[in-house]
Order: sequence, then structure tokens, then C-alpha cells
Amino acid sequence: MATKKDGEAAPSAAKTIEQDLEDLEKIVSHLEKDTMGLEESIDLFEKGVALSESAKQRLSEAETRVEILMKRGGKVEAEPFGK
Repeated sequence: MATKKDGEAAPSAAKTIEQDLEDLEKIVSHLEKDTMGLEESIDLFEKGVALSESAKQRLSEAETRVEILMKRGGKVEAEPFGK
């Protein structure tokens, strides 16, 4: 897994959307406790935004794949997303 310079895990393409959402829930819970300083809170918030964007991108890609399959009547064929 990729790590940032401070040792925290960075968002990774190998992670699943479920893992991203679980990490995001942990971040939200930690931020809601309000037990850290401003800089740590901002760093954690930035990580949460990155995880949210990653999850949004994964959902968009999954939606595109489903739409492609639906248009083909359920026949599974590989096709680039940009087509």
C-alpha cells in the first residue's frame, strides 16, 4: 500500500470502494470527537476528501460498466470506458 511522507496510508487503486468508505467513516468519527488540534483535523479532513473523491470515481466507473452491459442486452464484452 502506498504511504504518504508522514506514514499514513494514501488512497490506493488496489483498495476497494468498501475499504475507502470504511476509512472515510473512521475519519468522520474521529473528527466528530473533536479531540485533536486544528492542523491534525485539517489533515484528516483532506484525507477524507481524497477518499470521497476516490469512492465517487469508482462508483462512476461501475455505473458506466453497468450501462454498457445493459445496452448490449447482458452480453459481457470488454469495452474501454471512453468509447
